[in-house]
Amino acid sequence: MALSCIWLMFFFSLFGHGVLELIEAFHHVYLNVHQTAQYSTSGNQPYRTSYHFQPPNNWMNDPNGPMLRLGIYHLFYQYNPKAAVWGSNLIWGHSTSTDLVNWTPHDPAIYPSQQSDINGCWSGSATILPGGHPVILYTGIDPENRQVQNLAAPKNFSDPFLREWVKFKHNPLLTPNSKNKINATYFRDPSTAWLGSDGNWRVIIGSQKKERGLAILFKSNDFVHWEEAEKPLYSANKDTGMWECPDFYPVLFKSPLGIDTSSNGPDVRYVLKVSFFRTPHDYYMIGTYNPDKDIFIPDNGPFKDSSLRYDYGKFYASKTFFDDKYPLHRRILWGWVNESSSAIDDIKKGWSGVQAIPRSIWLDKSGKQLLQWPIKEIETLRGTQIELPYQVLSGGSVLEVSGLTAAQIDHSIVESFGAEGKACITARVYPTLAINDAEAHLYVFNNGTENIGITRLSAWSMKKAQIN
Repeated sequence: MALSCIWLMFFFSLFGHGVLELIEAFHHVYLNVHQTAQYSTSGNQPYRTSYHFQPPNNWMNDPNGPMLRLGIYHLFYQYNPKAAVWGSNLIWGHSTSTDLVNWTPHDPAIYPSQQSDINGCWSGSATILPGGHPVILYTGIDPENRQVQNLAAPKNFSDPFLREWVKFKHNPLLTPNSKNKINATYFRDPSTAWLGSDGNWRVIIGSQKKERGLAILFKSNDFVHWEEAEKPLYSANKDTGMWECPDFYPVLFKSPLGIDTSSNGPDVRYVLKVSFFRTPHDYYMIGTYNPDKDIFIPDNGPFKDSSLRYDYGKFYASKTFFDDKYPLHRRILWGWVNESSSAIDDIKKGWSGVQAIPRSIWLDKSGKQLLQWPIKEIETLRGTQIELPYQVLSGGSVLEVSGLTAAQIDHSIVESFGAEGKACITARVYPTLAINDAEAHLYVFNNGTENIGITRLSAWSMKKAQIN
């Protein structure tokens, strides 16, 4: 396939001479992959969600490479094109949106075509390079089932939907080997890269050594040739197991505004988040980043099972990105919500997994934890509203909130946000009564013995979003 002039010029400036021999297109391989997916033929789908992102069918897990470019949001995700359960043949699904609520599907963006990813295209991240050019680093599984890191970029940068991607011909860029003593099965999920003041790019990759989690740091001055730093960005001091899907980003102190991943300064703190494969939960720490020594220093000691979590329910393999759309300037968090049903149930219904509602995330004024809240755009789906004025609810009583009944409270997922975003809990629910045309009702419970005062309660029915 011919490459656009924009693409060639970009890679010429980025990768140096001889670039015409370094790029290959790959859409001729697995070209009909989206046509081989087995769609559920069942018309009875009481648990498909109404406004949580999910593909039309089959298995989905980690959000990958979310980004904003030219006013269009992109979400990539781990997708099994052949089954409703996890498989080693994962590819990158791709959808776009202008509002983070309604989504348009596109052909898969990345799928096996090279030796470096022939056994699967696993998780990774997008980085916006100078000039607004996005690139993706992702984990591929090679013929020896080693986890290696690969590079891909849009075939045509003038396409606002970035519908076709091409891979660097000389993938992989990073490999586990005897020199760096990295276990080939514990080397995955590159983060979004950040640019240091020395002009070098930095990226971290999840790993473990002797059951201790690692965020291995690599550096590059051209985004192609990478060298491992002398020390990891951060490592566990006890057995935590594998660290998956690491995320490292700056947040402003005493401001809810988001900032670019490469930002630094006196008013900046840093967040290191990792996904514990053993648990599985997403844990994070707040601290400082020493750019001279390239190390992260947490405020409150090392990771442990009692460390802060984004969410105290089902929420894993999360990824953030910087949304610089004026006037928002926010950091947005995506997270995978898996099923609580059995694999047999998932196969029967023909799909598995959803993405949590996109959340704005920022540092609390105390500087000790993060706050999260559903993005403002979700409010565009609000329908009928009811307001419950102040009243006393006696101990042991139940109050039905009248005026609001609906057959849709998003069917099989509940996301709860408490204490102004300090505590979040996501749960999968599979009701047996309030499904299909049956009405769902809203109640307020006081299971205690003392009376409580309800200051105010607001509730809305929700419309259905356009999801793929």
